[in-house]
Amino acid sequence: MAPPAPILQMSGICKEFPGVKALSGVDFRLLPGEVHALMGENGAGKSTLIKVLTGVYAIDGGRITLEGEDVAFTGPLQSQQAGISTVYQEVNLCANLSVAENIFIGREPRRLGRIQWKRMRRRATELLAGLDLDIDVSAPLSSYSLAVQQMVAIARAVDISARVLILDEPTSSLDSGEVEQLFRVMRRLKAEGIAILFVSHFLDQIYEISDRMTILRNGSLVGEYLTSELGQVELVGKMIGRELADLEKLEDRPPARTSEPLVEAEALGRGGAIEPFTLTVHKGEVVGLAGLLGSGRTEIARLLFGADHASTGALRIDGEPVTLRTPRLAMNRGIAFCSENRRAEGLVPDLTVRENIVLALQAMRGWSRPIPRRTQDELVDKYVAALNIRPADPDQLVRNLSGGNQQKVLLARWLILEPRLLILDEPTRGIDVGAKAEIQRLVAELSDGGMAVLFVSAELEEVLRLSHKVAVLRDRRLVAELPNDDGLTTGVIMETIASGGRS
Repeated sequence: MAPPAPILQMSGICKEFPGVKALSGVDFRLLPGEVHALMGENGAGKSTLIKVLTGVYAIDGGRITLEGEDVAFTGPLQSQQAGISTVYQEVNLCANLSVAENIFIGREPRRLGRIQWKRMRRRATELLAGLDLDIDVSAPLSSYSLAVQQMVAIARAVDISARVLILDEPTSSLDSGEVEQLFRVMRRLKAEGIAILFVSHFLDQIYEISDRMTILRNGSLVGEYLTSELGQVELVGKMIGRELADLEKLEDRPPARTSEPLVEAEALGRGGAIEPFTLTVHKGEVVGLAGLLGSGRTEIARLLFGADHASTGALRIDGEPVTLRTPRLAMNRGIAFCSENRRAEGLVPDLTVRENIVLALQAMRGWSRPIPRRTQDELVDKYVAALNIRPADPDQLVRNLSGGNQQKVLLARWLILEPRLLILDEPTRGIDVGAKAEIQRLVAELSDGGMAVLFVSAELEEVLRLSHKVAVLRDRRLVAELPNDDGLTTGVIMETIASGGRS
């Protein structure tokens, strides 16, 4: 039998922002009664494609048809009225309102101008029962778990006569039981003819629930594939843009070394964020964390810095059991953390280079003991020169610096503290080649000087170049720990990611 006609067709979609071509001639189609996965690494264009489809962005070129008719939505409300509903990773409902009110907000059943509360609650109960959910719909949404809130968002989306349901990372905060419940609902909706666009970074989930997938890379279409006909190794290769046969071993990585343990995590984990893992970081060792976006790399970094609290396991520093309940306690133990989101979680854009660099040291001393200006100048001048921060003006607002120089300012802030373990989460993302090489060289020098480094990067070549061993993650699990010897290549790491450490 011939496949049904697409309910949604996007052809030659182009979208540009100042200096960035976000989408370049992308084609996408969605069939009724299917789960279609949209795949790609961070920056591949997935979110932009969804926002173009739902009217958040106007397209610069191309054509969108819904059930054979051309459409050009001017906003999400218009796309919703046409039958396209979106449920985002962050539930965009009103936690202070009841479950029933959230489902029918803006569409409350009325009579003579008054809301029919009993009818609304009865209808909400019926909707949720269809999703295998039996809860008190008169209770505030905030009284339920994130998984229940996701189901409420889906119930609202389905009740708005959705023909197309977009689920953008709906499982990122769910445990395995909650994911299975969501998948049961997705299969039921699929059987009713609803087309589902599913975005997830969890490969096992993609292969369990999706019928087809479309892969984007750097704003361009890689291809459309039947899930059953594309192996996981090939999928990873297409997402990253390198075939296994093309991945060669880098020769300039440091030799492996052994030393006494500095940080030891044993069965450390956090429910809904990262499965229990065991990892040891030795003094002077660079440990790379490799895995696709959403695999749990950042979650490990945050646990070791005390930014998140572990729910299982134990942590030892210098052999002594410790509990890092706050970043301050981690800093007191000699642990520093450069977040991947340097703008939101690192730099203060309206402060100067000097003020940003001395921020952590001042926090350690306490605000009642200000750092003398002369000491500030000496420290800042030292690290501006050592890291080649440009322009070399400590009174320059940090927001006016390039991305690479902003990253160097953030590194300088932590190096002033002379940490024993430096956690770097995507320190070279979004910076130019020259700045990237300088930061990589700095990491090697710090390691040679005895500092331990936990290095997180999506670029496998970079992880191999710098690391003494590589911890491989997939779907929030640490699946393998690989010594960086002559047998380790980016191809081996990709195979390990694709197989989940099973081969």
